[in-house]
Amino acid sequence: MAKQISDLKLGILGGGQLGRMLIQEAINYNVTTLVLDPDINAPCKFISNYFECGSITDYDTVYNFGKKADVITIEIEKVNIEALEQLEKEGKLVFPQSRVIRLIQDKGVQKQFFKENDIPTSPFVLVNGVEEMKNCGFALPYILKQRKDGYDGKGVMKIETLRDLDDAFEGPCLIEKLVNFEKEVAVIVSRNANGDVRTFPMVEMEFNPEANLVEFLISPSTYPQQIQERAEVIAKNIAAALNITGLLAVEMFVSKDGEILVNELAPRPHNSGHQTIEGNYVSQFGQHLRAIYNLPLGDTRCITNSVMINLLGEKGYEGVAKYKGLEKIMALDGVYVHLYGKKYTKPFRKMGHVTVVDQNRESAIEKANYIKQALTVIS
Repeated sequence: MAKQISDLKLGILGGGQLGRMLIQEAINYNVTTLVLDPDINAPCKFISNYFECGSITDYDTVYNFGKKADVITIEIEKVNIEALEQLEKEGKLVFPQSRVIRLIQDKGVQKQFFKENDIPTSPFVLVNGVEEMKNCGFALPYILKQRKDGYDGKGVMKIETLRDLDDAFEGPCLIEKLVNFEKEVAVIVSRNANGDVRTFPMVEMEFNPEANLVEFLISPSTYPQQIQERAEVIAKNIAAALNITGLLAVEMFVSKDGEILVNELAPRPHNSGHQTIEGNYVSQFGQHLRAIYNLPLGDTRCITNSVMINLLGEKGYEGVAKYKGLEKIMALDGVYVHLYGKKYTKPFRKMGHVTVVDQNRESAIEKANYIKQALTVIS
């Protein structure tokens, strides 16, 4: 008899909120979960079957942890690739595959991959050091990104004058032409080992300009169907070119003339898919499990309109987290609160999210705006 999903232990590198929500889904399938994270108080600690406090970038730690699992996945890309490669050689199932993580870890390699595979993206150049940045040939302003280790808005700078380069990142960087875009959108595509593919409907994102983090996410998009279909085709083409197993979040810009340009990739569940827990027939976390266990993929259609609001730590507060206004927002219909179990807050730290579902799109957006003002994370 073939092994069932519950027979294969799931190892997760990273114990943050993405791992936590993946475990909440895995519990429904009686999957044994093992988590490795450097934070002794990581959100996954108390809901995983096995938790290990240790480095996810150290070869020996990752290798020895991986030996305990049958299927290994990630919730953050900054992991030790060499250990995952060795585990794959020894027969462990690693999804996304180590070669995919290696490519996506380096934004420069990622952009070159777009170019080589005719994926539409903004013009770019790879640079090392301030002198190369000054002589990159791009008109100011432009976007400067660290090639490695940037996340949640960190590692990105807008260079408006040459003086801004006094604070430029050190090490290998990427310069992108500034895109005059109308909106940032995202499509999450899922792919199992059989090659079955499904995309979630395109969503629209609104950013907190100070933190450069997604503040609102609205699903489904109201862009013309031809733009949505083009975005989904691009996402499918990238997943096919990568030959990825698992989820792939594809962040894109829609320019004012309707052109779609790919910004970045994330080979895992992603902030742009949290609303799927209540807003779609299958959630991104359920779909990721289906994909990495090579099960039939679920129905990605939207059930209704949904708006996701990120709960970020308030400026000026650092310490044990308190949630002010929780009762007010829970008095509203169609409101779902997800707190991530992080004991301590600090400015702009992701502490949770709230999803609003409503048959009326404008009503959902109105409630989301109220929640943004009424619910704060302080200490």
